[in-house]
Amino acid sequence: MWRNLPVVRVAAMIPMAATAALLATAMPAAAGESAQAPPLLAGIMPKNTDEQYELSFWESIKNSNYAADYEAYLKQYPNGRFAGLAKARLERLAGSAPAPKAQAPAPPPRAGATASGQAARAPAPATASAPPAKAAPAAPAAARPSAPAPAPTPAPAPAAPRAGSAGDGVVSTTLRTAEIRDCPACPALVTVPAGSFTMGSSASDPAEKPPHQVSIAQPFAIGRYEVTVEQWNACADAGGCQRIPTVADSAKNAPVRDVSWDDAQQYVAWLSKTTGKSYRLPTEAEWEYAARGGSATAYWWGDQMRKGNANCKDCGDPWNQDAPVPVGSFAANPYGLHDVNGSVWEWVADCWHSSYKGAPTDGRAWNENACGARVIRGGSWREGASYMVSSTRFKYSPSVRQSQNGFRVARDMK
Repeated sequence: MWRNLPVVRVAAMIPMAATAALLATAMPAAAGESAQAPPLLAGIMPKNTDEQYELSFWESIKNSNYAADYEAYLKQYPNGRFAGLAKARLERLAGSAPAPKAQAPAPPPRAGATASGQAARAPAPATASAPPAKAAPAAPAAARPSAPAPAPTPAPAPAAPRAGSAGDGVVSTTLRTAEIRDCPACPALVTVPAGSFTMGSSASDPAEKPPHQVSIAQPFAIGRYEVTVEQWNACADAGGCQRIPTVADSAKNAPVRDVSWDDAQQYVAWLSKTTGKSYRLPTEAEWEYAARGGSATAYWWGDQMRKGNANCKDCGDPWNQDAPVPVGSFAANPYGLHDVNGSVWEWVADCWHSSYKGAPTDGRAWNENACGARVIRGGSWREGASYMVSSTRFKYSPSVRQSQNGFRVARDMK
């Protein structure tokens, strides 16, 4: 299951020729780096192997200008085949980077447990890891007490969807439910009704199998948009979250990114404390149910990609390879959610499992005590159309920051 950034699906086997091509494209032209080229693998490489995940990870960051992406690779693969190249890139970036700005100290870990019931830990230093690449559908802490902060300024309204942005002349019919906003700087929420759906897909990626029926017994609220830079900064201003230096120049209504699962836990803890409501990350089942918007097709709008429905490199304008566009730039799905396809990968509450065998059928988070990886959903603006399908999923270490990862929030309606 891999893709361009996180590509998490591919043909069941990857022949030597394909592996060689990946390695060849990964070799930089910069002088002095070619000597670090790793040897080619022999034979064929089944998908979901550690070797293929590493190749896909490198492929997704090889042209990055963010030191954090290479730091993430080295954290994940300290003795990896591209470790020498990653270190060389870091040295080159360090030599050309301006002096870093002062950064607020990290909040200490919260006493007690995270939303998943595990002991909270302080977020790791800014690092990133990239999910493996996906072929036509394939596989890729808590708030610190602080002195009263000034009242946050209201977040600007996200960019309105363009007329007819459902693509190919088709305009989405959105069930516009009443919007909930629990504080001026809080994310706007919409209510998703209770119901049942088929979760997963039998199309290609083993991690999305077996398709299974899930029943969501109670309505829940979920972010209409992904959490934005301005909303994150309101938490940082109040001392509840860390500053994210890599998005300092981003638009206020751009989705916040380069945040870890642990960082997202800080944000929902701060929202809960600020509003008195129980904010959390959506469960994986809730996320897919909401993203599908009542559909059973590959995308919420049908089985074929239509340009203008998602922020991805094959999905039409507006698109910029360097960063996602402001939230709400594309049409909402029938439940009123924007950007569930593309934009940024979104953290959910669940531990990663390599298939849905034994998954709960009631919509709750699938967690366990030793959770080494958390699930991300939805693809990002750097991936192609095959990553935009509603069933797309991948994993990251909860402490890892990656420049394509963000999140949206949820809370119970009780």
